[in-house]
Amino acid sequence: MLAAMFSGRHTLCKDSEKGYVFIDRDGKHFRHILNWLRDGVAPIRNLSDLERVELLREAEYYQLLGLVDMINEVLNKKDEQMDTDLTRTDIIKIVQYAASGCVSLIGVNLSGLDLSKLCLKGVDFSFASLNKVIFSGANLHHAQFQGADAENTNFQNATLTDCEFTKANLRGALLAGANLRSANLHCSELCDADLRSARLENARFTYANLEGANLEGANLTGAKMRKANLKGANLQRACLVGVDLQDTVSNFDS
Repeated sequence: MLAAMFSGRHTLCKDSEKGYVFIDRDGKHFRHILNWLRDGVAPIRNLSDLERVELLREAEYYQLLGLVDMINEVLNKKDEQMDTDLTRTDIIKIVQYAASGCVSLIGVNLSGLDLSKLCLKGVDFSFASLNKVIFSGANLHHAQFQGADAENTNFQNATLTDCEFTKANLRGALLAGANLRSANLHCSELCDADLRSARLENARFTYANLEGANLEGANLTGAKMRKANLKGANLQRACLVGVDLQDTVSNFDS
């Protein structure tokens, strides 16, 4: 927009004495517009919701599509998190002050929260809504996820040893580099999940749906996969020593 205004193809409204160009817009956020044009940055996360909406209008007027997308992303993410039952701070406080050390979040909606790198050992997330939660790098040893809806959730490099995932929805979940030794994923939904280089020794995948899952480089030593659906799964460089593949469905079936 600004480039078009000063291209010489349009008549500009100028101050007759000083030659200043007049732009009929509120100047409150123009410094953010200039900073975006100079450096490609704007302090969007430091602004209030009202200020973000105001800046969005200015970005749309000046046709700064990159800035428009960035503001909308922040606003949409905030809207998603507003529907959750708890915040990251709430979770930290609950875990810290749990008298018995046993934290129950059964059926709670935590969708979209960033819970990365937290110590959440033994927390019960059974039947919780965990869509797109970020658990990357978190310690979730012996946590319970039975029947949880964790579609597209990020567990990258998380510790998930001895976790319970029976009948959990992990469709499209990111589990690359995660440690799932001895985890129970019986009847879980892992279609299109990313399990590259994951540690899956002695994990139980009986009757699980792993169709299209990426298990490249994963360590499946001793894993139980009886009746699992492995159709379209990527098992390149995966360690399958001692794996129980009885009655599995795969691309190799005759």
